[in-house]
Amino acid sequence: MNNTNADSFLADGCGRCSKFKTPACKALLWNKPLVALRATLLASGLTEEMKWGFPCYTLGGKNVAMIFALKDHCGVSFFRGAELKAGEGLLESAGENAQASTQFRFRSLQEVHSQQGVLVTLLDEAIQLERAGAKKRVATPEMAMAEELALLLAADAALRAAWEALTPGRRRSHLLHIKGAKQAETRQRRAEGCSTFILDGRGFNER
Repeated sequence: MNNTNADSFLADGCGRCSKFKTPACKALLWNKPLVALRATLLASGLTEEMKWGFPCYTLGGKNVAMIFALKDHCGVSFFRGAELKAGEGLLESAGENAQASTQFRFRSLQEVHSQQGVLVTLLDEAIQLERAGAKKRVATPEMAMAEELALLLAADAALRAAWEALTPGRRRSHLLHIKGAKQAETRQRRAEGCSTFILDGRGFNER
């Protein structure tokens, strides 16, 4: 992983895969938009560091934002993006399991330039949030039920009652484990394996 500095990231990539230092590296594919995004983040007064192979921007040691590059887009990830009022309708979830972080995505240098004012507003709000200190508790949406587990719950009243008694976090841990398998047979085995934990009132990661 390339944790050298942001200049190295823009020149060589993040080092997270075999495409490091090749023209196919995502950081190099999106080089021009990333250079422009970096300039805006530096102008905000945040401190630039390297974390997880990407330039990260911090305030008093706390993560505020990070620039990133993926196959179809690049952008700025806000660590407390779910709390940003100015981002409504613009920011997208960082992923299925993301709770607080969101992304402002770009697909061209022109988009970066046209959305410059909005990005500055978001950065200002994110900085003020971090200065305020207290974090707003972000509700985690209920994860969709895994079909394999649903069938087991329907056939076993005791298992169903134990499932309903679990905390949302414990239910989520089981669903993440089951749905993380690509093959139906594997998902079935995982669902059956979770049953003991559910009956004991435990999450998947509780041993």
